[in-house]
Amino acid sequence: MQPNRIRPLAIGVFRHDSRILVFEGCDPVTQQTFYRPPGGGIEFGEYGHQALAREIREEIGAEIDGVCYLGTLENIFTLNGRPGHEIVRVYAASFVAQAFYERPEFDGREDDGSRFRCLWQPLAAFVTGQARLVPEELLALLGQGAGHVA
Repeated sequence: MQPNRIRPLAIGVFRHDSRILVFEGCDPVTQQTFYRPPGGGIEFGEYGHQALAREIREEIGAEIDGVCYLGTLENIFTLNGRPGHEIVRVYAASFVAQAFYERPEFDGREDDGSRFRCLWQPLAAFVTGQARLVPEELLALLGQGAGHVA
């Protein structure tokens, strides 16, 4: 993450029963665990839905379909003691291969080779506050929370 830069992102909300697919992250400074739907940066000249498909292919090795735009969120946050600012395009999507729905969790891989854990987390865990979903306003966008999307 470059300092003092707004980062454009595309994330995908993949649903299975009453769960959504998220990756698990932890802020090394605060030791807080958070969860975010998979996706990544939008490159110059690339549409958000194209970025989502590319990121899922690169990081998880999966093809997607049924991509549907849900909305855009602005996310201002602190991670690892540094401020961040993202414009997040949110899409609903489905996996082409059913195998991704059958595994409770699996590994993804970042461009730098580092691994991250993807898991199907009950949406109710985020609604009740048992787990933290980011961006913070995502629950409201999904119609599940009392948050305010301006």
